[in-house]
Parts: sequence; C-alpha cells; structure tokens
Amino acid sequence: MSIKPEGAAQYARRAAPESSVWYLGCLFTVLADSQETGGQYGLIESLSPKGTEPPRHVHSREDETFYLLEGEITFYIGDETYKATPGMFVSAPRGVPHSYTFDTDVIRMLVLVAPGGFEEFFRPPQSSEPAQAMEPPPPSEAPPDIPAMVAALDQHGVEVVGPPGPPVQG
Repeated sequence: MSIKPEGAAQYARRAAPESSVWYLGCLFTVLADSQETGGQYGLIESLSPKGTEPPRHVHSREDETFYLLEGEITFYIGDETYKATPGMFVSAPRGVPHSYTFDTDVIRMLVLVAPGGFEEFFRPPQSSEPAQAMEPPPPSEAPPDIPAMVAALDQHGVEVVGPPGPPVQG
C-alpha cells in the first residue's frame, strides 16, 4: 500500500503539445503544476534557443532549480558563476538574484519551482499560445512587450533587476 500526500494527484505525463506553450520564442511544457502537486512544486521543461534568456531577476515566493538535459548554460546566481553541461543541477534560492546565458544554440532543461505556482506565468493566452509542435516556435517579427513581461513577473512576486547575464557592476 502506498500513501500519497493529501491534495496531490497521481499521474504520469510525457511532454506533449497539450501541456505545452510557445512563449517568447521558447517551448515550455508544464509537466506538473501546483494544483496537481498540492502546491508543493511546479515542474517545467524548457526548450529554448540562444537569445531567449530571461533578464536577471529575483523570486520572492519560490526557490528555482534547474537540471540541464541538453546544451550548455552559464548561470549567474548571486555573485557566483556556474558553467553547466548536461546532467548538472543548479539551485537559485528565493531572494537571490539570478540569470543565465546559453552557450549553445539550443538548450533543454527541467525547471523546478517550489512551492508551485510560478509555472502559471507561462500560460496566459495574452502572452503565450498553444504549442503547434514540440519545438521552439518560428521567430517572431514583433519584439517582446518588455513592460508587459515585467508587470506579469511582478504579479508572480518576481522582480527584474538587470539584463541577462552577470550582475551589472555599478
């Protein structure tokens, strides 16, 4: 007999278009969301091309961790720099500014947020669209709406503190 946490759903899921969205040039697949895990965590698979890295930011509600499956990434967590290759796990605790840059043309990684909830950032229809294929979308002609993205991040307790990459020395 097995015992599961109260409120957590039991299921198995494979990355598929039904659970995936195209957002800012990337393919994001929600493998587990907060509702399914009783709020404990959200798990996202990211397939992202170089040039789609997020700005340096700070989460106030959740820890964010990364497990690199394909490609190479340089992570900037606080004042530390980590060169990640497939099989590497990197942690960005809440309250610590972080960003990363892709060192290869495409990366694939798992992103775990705990507690869950931040995975919903990628799902709003005004900023994402259902994935038409299990690959990044065709390049967009329109530039991203940066003020709208910053406002959406703010609603999720995330503050943008700089451009992608290492901390800007002032």
